[in-house]
Amino acid sequence: MARDVIGGALSWPRRLWAGLKAIRSPLAATAERRGPGLSAKLLLLTIVFVMLAEVLIFVPSVANFRITWLTDRLTAARLAALAAQAGEGRVPDSLRNELLRTAQVRAVSWIRDNERRMVLPPNAPLEFDDVYDFRASARPGGLWNEMSLRMRLIWDALAVFFARDDRVIRVLGEPVVAGDQMDIVLPEAPLKAAMLRYALNVLGLSIIISIITAALVYFSLNSLFVQPMTRITRNILRFSENPEDASRIIVPSDRRDEIGTAERELAHMQEELTHTLQQKNRLAALGLAVSKISHDLRNMLASAQLISDRLRSLPDPSVQRFAPKLIASLDRAINFSESTLRFGRAEEPAPRRELLLLHPLVSEVGDGLGLPRDGAIAWTIGMEEALRVDADRDQLFRVLSNLCRNALQAIEQQSTASGHIRVQASRNGRRVTIEVADDGPGVPQKARTHLFQAFQGSVRAGGTGLGLAVAYELVTAHGGTIRLLDTERGTTFHIELPDRES
Repeated sequence: MARDVIGGALSWPRRLWAGLKAIRSPLAATAERRGPGLSAKLLLLTIVFVMLAEVLIFVPSVANFRITWLTDRLTAARLAALAAQAGEGRVPDSLRNELLRTAQVRAVSWIRDNERRMVLPPNAPLEFDDVYDFRASARPGGLWNEMSLRMRLIWDALAVFFARDDRVIRVLGEPVVAGDQMDIVLPEAPLKAAMLRYALNVLGLSIIISIITAALVYFSLNSLFVQPMTRITRNILRFSENPEDASRIIVPSDRRDEIGTAERELAHMQEELTHTLQQKNRLAALGLAVSKISHDLRNMLASAQLISDRLRSLPDPSVQRFAPKLIASLDRAINFSESTLRFGRAEEPAPRRELLLLHPLVSEVGDGLGLPRDGAIAWTIGMEEALRVDADRDQLFRVLSNLCRNALQAIEQQSTASGHIRVQASRNGRRVTIEVADDGPGVPQKARTHLFQAFQGSVRAGGTGLGLAVAYELVTAHGGTIRLLDTERGTTFHIELPDRES
């Protein structure tokens, strides 16, 4: 039977430990699996994203570089045209060739008042591969058209890198000086060479910026996020190996962000789990002790019951008055010991309910506690003598006895060791309300959180809190409720017991 008690008490920790193993398995497997850690992944992703940002910046910038380069050629062609017109006659071939070479074009035409004039003709007939019109009149209006133009300019710029080296293009546009329009023909190879140099410069600069930015972001995020997460992960793995070891509980940092909140909540959860496992082990040991005590106590109570039966034959009036109560108390103790051994677990048996008079039961509770005590503790029963309650007599006796004993102990702890205990009851329809009140020191705020939990809701020093836990369990088994009322002084427990469904 003792093994049954231990098995029942240890069933919850075993299930919890199995759950911890199930949690630890994927964590341990993840930790043991070889691969890049969070730090390496963070560094790699930072470099990739910075390079991607540089690419997104490079694409429109190279298109602007192409437009700027061609605009410079238009300006240089205009200056060459002005130099050619200064001679007021035919331009010598040597001067024309020098002007074309300086402007890096092969032919220059001047457009003014919609009239085209060939200022610097080519040395031979030219054929060009494509025409690009950068004049303001060629630009479409509207947001959508403007976006389409930008995309086309980007595409034309990227196409230069993949074009033939011998391409010849024709460009129409306005130089820097407003009012003039130029029409030039030039080879695309110098433009391609300039764009390649620009692209290499941007690439080198992007690599340097990426490395510097990645290093700064890496060290920042690694310090702010990766290392704390690694610390939390290692603590979870270490704690899962032995959750009963309180030294393995994580020590939260002073951070006020989400990681600090996670550390504090993890520490709280680990503390609760460690406390729960220790409590369950304590309950298992207590179950073994209770089984041994109940076995021996039953034998001793049986002997006391035989002796008390002989008291009935004595003619003393006091003996005749108290003997039935003594025998009833012994019978109740023997039945409780036998039920503890018979069930071998913490759960109480189902209540055997009957309609019983409540006043005599409360009087019996007072007699068992020696209440009232003259000059020290007053005892008041406030209810009708005909009031009946639908309950298990022995279980309700235990509930009221535990509450009244707690009240008595609370009053005795006061310096004056005097007070008043009241038990009041009334019926409201199919429900009976019982209140057990005292004018003692009251329940501390710290004990209210776990008031009806064993080993946690004790009010007095050295207490176990089992009395309130037993009372809560027995009242709940009747379908009722028990709660602590807020009072200015003392302690008042409010119990509601409903009648059985008919």
